[in-house]
Amino acid sequence: MNTKTFQVSTAQSVITTDVLVLGGGPAGSWAALSAAKQGARVVLADKGYCGTSGATAPSNTGTWYLPKGAERDAEIERRLSRSSGLADRRWLQRVIEQAQIGLDDLGDNGYPFPFDEQGNPYRANLRGPDYMRFMRQRAIAAGVRILDHHPALELLWADGAIAGAAGIHPRTGNRWEVRAGAVVLATGGCAFLSHALGCDGNTGDGYLMAAEAGVRLSGMEFSSQYGLSPAHTSVTKGLTFTFASFYLEDGSPLPETGEDRAVRIARQLLAGEKVYALMNRGNPIEHEWLRQGQPNCFLPFERIGLDPFQQPFPVTLRSEGTVRGVGGLEIINNDCATKVPGLYAAGDAASRENLTGAVSGGGSPNASWAIASGTWSGRAAALFAASLGEKAGTRLVRGLGQAGLRPRKQPLEDELISEAISAVQAETLPLDVNFFRSGARIALSRQRLDAIWADISDYLVGEGRNALRAREAAAMAATARWIWGSADARKESRGMHRRTDFTKTDVQQTRRIFTSGIDDVVVVAAENQLQEVA
Repeated sequence: MNTKTFQVSTAQSVITTDVLVLGGGPAGSWAALSAAKQGARVVLADKGYCGTSGATAPSNTGTWYLPKGAERDAEIERRLSRSSGLADRRWLQRVIEQAQIGLDDLGDNGYPFPFDEQGNPYRANLRGPDYMRFMRQRAIAAGVRILDHHPALELLWADGAIAGAAGIHPRTGNRWEVRAGAVVLATGGCAFLSHALGCDGNTGDGYLMAAEAGVRLSGMEFSSQYGLSPAHTSVTKGLTFTFASFYLEDGSPLPETGEDRAVRIARQLLAGEKVYALMNRGNPIEHEWLRQGQPNCFLPFERIGLDPFQQPFPVTLRSEGTVRGVGGLEIINNDCATKVPGLYAAGDAASRENLTGAVSGGGSPNASWAIASGTWSGRAAALFAASLGEKAGTRLVRGLGQAGLRPRKQPLEDELISEAISAVQAETLPLDVNFFRSGARIALSRQRLDAIWADISDYLVGEGRNALRAREAAAMAATARWIWGSADARKESRGMHRRTDFTKTDVQQTRRIFTSGIDDVVVVAAENQLQEVA
């Protein structure tokens, strides 16, 4: 844990509860509901508006709805074969099982699943806006107190355990505290404000808060996930592109090289060439189904008067970082606990290596993981809080936050926030920096990010709305440093970690890489191939 002197938080509003959930996306919603089912008093604090914030709310997402049998077994084998040796069979089995239980629970409680041609409910897909609105309503009905537009800035500590969190209401500038027996971090990943659909609230806040308490991160090198999108919009939903063919500017097809489509497109874009898509696959009935099922994908085309089924349009690759990457907080057991007592991680805040290994879990794996990890962490947090008894509400709490919140030297505000964010983005978003990696460029990024971090730690702070922006800048900088520390240590290419100086996969490096530390980044490779999580 950070050994700096703790400072007691000041707050205009103080709430006491059993379980605090930070984040109002699917993982946070399931965690809050699960904790409430244990009889716990639950507060959910969302950076935005629970039900509309996050990457799921504006999307449709597939889910794993696979009853026991050949289909489930085949999916597990497929995922294991694609994971570059880093996924875990037992975790795949239990996540798929818990996801099915959760989806059945949704249906049993009135979620309007569509019906297939045989008249059976089709539960392998969730329409984001409906799903998240339904989960908000369920949480409220279960007695969860929801604090919308209440971003957390730091965790609270007492008696050797996490004791809640403190944050700010950006519109009023008022500080708040929620003192809790246990905390579930469901704050999402980090997309570095790339403007990928629904991801700009995901700035790595939970990573920084947990690391300040002493939690390690795992798989952060697997963060170079780029979503394909029309060049004129931020929509990175991939389903529509299964109906597309891809062309170069002269009208010739995108070259087939045996590589992944994203890799081929990235090579063309880095060479200064434009790549175009035309949704000329499928038939008119399928096209109409696609328009109805994915309306927000087609709204940007309607605004510019372009028919994507008849007219080609330029595409680009937009960074999704760890949101649809892999890396996140290390969990140490089946309940998604971290090594710090009273602190749990769910959804994209946690590493998903057990599930997808070195490749993206965007879609069914991540959606199912949100259901499963949210359920497990919420239940475990409630039980931990109950074990504390009455003393949970009487502990003397202290704030753990440092960089971007309590500068070491003379505070600076507005200019440094924007400068720090831009500098971090320069080391994370460009294709030529992050999609393809090299040792020399990694070293340069690490050097630059260390300098950015020193300035943030020494000077960065904000008031009102800028208090949140300053902390986001610190979280993004910290996340980038952990990414490049891990990427430097993995001297091979594996999954989405593509190195131009080590182009092959090295079987001897089939192991996890952990990173930790705030001012000094520490990287440790696991001693064995897969460390079993008990």
